[in-house]
Amino acid sequence: MKTTRQPLYQRFAEQLRASLENGVLRPGDRLSSVRQAALQHGLSITTVVRAYELLESGGLIESHPQSGYFVRARFAAAVMPAAPEEPGRSMPLPVSAEVDVSRHVLATLKSIHQHDAVPLGSPYPDPLLFPAHRISQYHGSVLRSGGPLGVLDDLPPGHPELIRQIVRRHLETGLSISPDDVVVTVGATEAINLCLQAVAKAGDTIAVESPTFYAMLHAIERLGMRAIEVPTDPRLGMDIAALGKIMQSQPVAACMVMPNFQNPLGFEMPDENKRQLVELGARYNMPIIENGVYNELYFGNVHPSVLKAYDKRGMVLYCSSFSKSLTSAYRIGWTLPGRYRAQVEKLKFLNTLSTSSLPQRAIAAYLTAGGYDRHLRRVRRTLQQRCDIMSAFVGRFFPAGTRITRPSGGYVLWIELPSAIDSMALYRQALAEGITIAPGRLFSTSDAYRSFIRLNYSYNWTPQIEQALRRLSELAAGMLD
Repeated sequence: MKTTRQPLYQRFAEQLRASLENGVLRPGDRLSSVRQAALQHGLSITTVVRAYELLESGGLIESHPQSGYFVRARFAAAVMPAAPEEPGRSMPLPVSAEVDVSRHVLATLKSIHQHDAVPLGSPYPDPLLFPAHRISQYHGSVLRSGGPLGVLDDLPPGHPELIRQIVRRHLETGLSISPDDVVVTVGATEAINLCLQAVAKAGDTIAVESPTFYAMLHAIERLGMRAIEVPTDPRLGMDIAALGKIMQSQPVAACMVMPNFQNPLGFEMPDENKRQLVELGARYNMPIIENGVYNELYFGNVHPSVLKAYDKRGMVLYCSSFSKSLTSAYRIGWTLPGRYRAQVEKLKFLNTLSTSSLPQRAIAAYLTAGGYDRHLRRVRRTLQQRCDIMSAFVGRFFPAGTRITRPSGGYVLWIELPSAIDSMALYRQALAEGITIAPGRLFSTSDAYRSFIRLNYSYNWTPQIEQALRRLSELAAGMLD
């Protein structure tokens, strides 16, 4: 059973909460300065700052410019606020549907790049989390080495040294594979598209989670297939029994899932459920395309298992990339297509011919030099802290009845607003004020998530982010009047 140690800043924040509850700290009291608290408790300044930010986002303390942090004058009503409930298990109709989400997604993604827009709707992590300078150094080093960079060197399955590093990484996280299992792709998006093309054809029905990440729906739409949404729990993931019933009643060509830190729900599917899903796929000879792009962004101390680890027949086609954990600039991904490897490699050649060798070599050089795990530990700590802060803020300021997920990793929150709120209308109002969000309409073939939004918490908690969230809460509340 996995054990997760509570982060140090959370433990310190809990100590301060206890002092508020028992009257040691009273309304109006000034807290120790960040430097003093660090010395008194043997903590780093960063730990103290993040603890104070967490308490402030929860409405327990407030900062006064040039003066420090103070217990809020009316903190009593805010102490230990009840955490918002989570959204319930989805209940989509068990019927397949045509997919038409690309136009909505394209418009939303364009708005994210609007000048000075606050990127709460971005599907990408904060680029400042990545070691861009170090990667660029390796990029330059590869160029200066004078080695060949011709098209023939880029042909599938990919650069041998990068493949070796990918295999080594999987071995370290518990999945035993060989270099012959890997095909390098242009990001996880190409990997997913190639795998789907290898296992299904136009008109086929593909089972997906509900809600599901719109990149999965894009792939289905592009290839002229249909999607059937499967009930999904915000803690446990796809309902395996419900999927089994669907497969008994109608043909399903393949299943596309994101079992770890799913976008937008953020859950980690329990190991037993993963095993059952793979067994169900094997029983019906149904390929399963596993999107593992967020697997490195787990909270806690244990790397999540993957569906591929339970696969005995080569029916799981695993897809991932470095875009969400190392650099999004190069768009380097890969797939482990199992028994479909030959088809995927051929399709890779026919679709895009090759993946550029230079970024493959630069990433391989970075991984060979070491430091990837240290980088990931820092990113995971940062994301969990920012998740806690944004969750507390949403719980405090958003309208009564708002529900939010409890992510186990990744960098997005799925928020269910009161049913009277139209998230597309909220999206348009927020965009007019320079704030982007991802409306629920993007994550389904239906309008089932009309009152839902997805927010990105990966960005540094700045006054601009806080002000944007506060304004978003006001706009949402205004729709209830």
